[in-house]
Amino acid sequence: MGAIIYFMCALTALACFSLLWRGWRSNGAALLFWSALCFAGLTVSNVLLVIDKLVLGEDVDLTPLRLVITLAALLLLIFGLAWEDEK
Repeated sequence: MGAIIYFMCALTALACFSLLWRGWRSNGAALLFWSALCFAGLTVSNVLLVIDKLVLGEDVDLTPLRLVITLAALLLLIFGLAWEDEK
């Protein structure tokens, strides 16, 4: 059951990224760009979660790498929000 949830989370993040990216390309709004970058990072983090839990198992722990990528993705979004607020 956990495998299905991991895959669904990765697919949901990928769908959000693709929709935000498509919206940015058609609209050009900077907030869509920063949100798309955030969800790209969250997609990578979720894919690493799938690899960590389902492929590698207990041998290797990718938790620190996943957390760093998630933090970077969220910092991109926060930067985008702050940058848009200044304009």
